[in-house]
Amino acid sequence: MAHDAPSAAPSPGPSPSARTLLPLVVPSLVVGAVSALVLLGVSTLADQLKDVLWETLPDALGIGHYSTLWMIVMLTATGLAVGIVVRLVHGHAGPDPATTGLVDEPMPPGVVPGLLVVTVLALAGGVSLGPENPITAVNVALAYWLGRKAAPDAPGAIWLPLAAAGTIGALFGTPVAAALILTETLAARPGPGSLWDKLFGPLIAAGMGALITALVAHPTFDLALPAYTGTHWGDLLAALVIAPLAAALGLAAVYAFPYVHAFFRRLGHPVLAITAGGLVLGLLGALGGPLTLFKGLHEVKTLAADPDGWSAGSFALMTVVKLAALLTAAACGFRGGRIFPAVFVGVALGLCAHALVPAVQPSLGVVCGVLGVLLALTRQGWLSLFTAAVLVADPNVLPLLCVAALPAWLLVTGRPQMQLHEDGTPLR
Repeated sequence: MAHDAPSAAPSPGPSPSARTLLPLVVPSLVVGAVSALVLLGVSTLADQLKDVLWETLPDALGIGHYSTLWMIVMLTATGLAVGIVVRLVHGHAGPDPATTGLVDEPMPPGVVPGLLVVTVLALAGGVSLGPENPITAVNVALAYWLGRKAAPDAPGAIWLPLAAAGTIGALFGTPVAAALILTETLAARPGPGSLWDKLFGPLIAAGMGALITALVAHPTFDLALPAYTGTHWGDLLAALVIAPLAAALGLAAVYAFPYVHAFFRRLGHPVLAITAGGLVLGLLGALGGPLTLFKGLHEVKTLAADPDGWSAGSFALMTVVKLAALLTAAACGFRGGRIFPAVFVGVALGLCAHALVPAVQPSLGVVCGVLGVLLALTRQGWLSLFTAAVLVADPNVLPLLCVAALPAWLLVTGRPQMQLHEDGTPLR
């Protein structure tokens, strides 16, 4: 008896040609430029407000800039202000940030003003979150809305990767970061063409976003740590210990996330919940010191400038406090991203390892600490490797990082993520 031949898989269609890719150039350039300008505008405004809140105002009141009292008052006031904005523009400051990731589907354009306001307030007020999540959400919403109006015949799906790539390129000052992150999402998408065909437009957007940021803000992630002196067998052992340990620490925050979120949700009102979160952040700042405030990008350079300037106990305290602050801020309702605070946690942990065991080279401890924490909190392998590697700008650490990533990834894969469903259960 003859059997029917299995049906062939549907053809994905012809691969794009230069003629089909060229029309993406102009919209990609525009989206990348606008994405960078939005990020730079928000960062500049937040920095100016930060100077007023943490220097001008305490000077006028005769209070120390980072005194215990001022940190508690300022973080609590920031929580109150953010809570009021979220309450007044209910439904227009974005969904519960505990349920969102770095790149999500476009939000309605009405979300943009409220989301921008609460992002600026959080960045200026000292909240331990970065700008990446809300700024990416804003740029995706704007690109999708304006793009559909300007080019109604263009597929709506093209705007999300362009805006996400432009924002990520601007955040890291290089299109490489966007390319690595998008390979984890675009490669699995159906459609004709190779991965590079799918990355063509996003890479242009990321390149433009990175170029504008480089010309205007001159960002650098190199921490200027002592030069890595070359790989030894002891370095391999240190990497295989520090990276999984950092991942385990990050996972502790991931597992605590739904419980902390549920606690703040039980308070029943966004103003009360976010104000309470601000108070907790102020108390944590008083415990860990001013370096544990804000998103951590500038503060981490202060740590790295003198890796032998603190004891192992001080580094350990800052590690735990910053992680607790990140957990609290993300769970109580503040809008912000987790990448930059996680970098601070990893750097402090790596320097703690160096302080405990001086044979652990500071650069190696830092990159392995950052790698492990980011793997646990973001579950983005390429992002974690890239971010850790650029902190020391030394290609000699790459082989060790790739090896250290394997046990750390085995530890985090399949575990809950630091993101929740609408019902409060963790995303896997």
